[in-house]
Amino acid sequence: MGAELLGPAQAEADDVVLSWEGEDVLAVRLPQLSDSLDHILAAMERRHGMPLAELDRKAKQEVVRLLEARGAFSVRHGVETVAGALGVSRFTVYNYLNRETALSREKATKAE
Repeated sequence: MGAELLGPAQAEADDVVLSWEGEDVLAVRLPQLSDSLDHILAAMERRHGMPLAELDRKAKQEVVRLLEARGAFSVRHGVETVAGALGVSRFTVYNYLNRETALSREKATKAE
């Protein structure tokens, strides 16, 4: 998801340093969460073979469901970023999210 490999001497406070037999051998710089969201959206476009904005409503709802499962909406401006990629309004993304919540509750009720 866009991580960068560095020598251990280049590691900063937020980097993950990997050690082997007590010796630091590699540092991994993880991307900011917002950068990860861009990578996830790009991967979804590749998977669908077209821009997300060109998907039908059902496919867009599925994209929102998958993104929610991955925590995309916990990122600052996540809803706006996803709405832009899908070519819909923020209101529409919230409606898709509310729809998923309602469906989950309905399934839970039927299971009881």
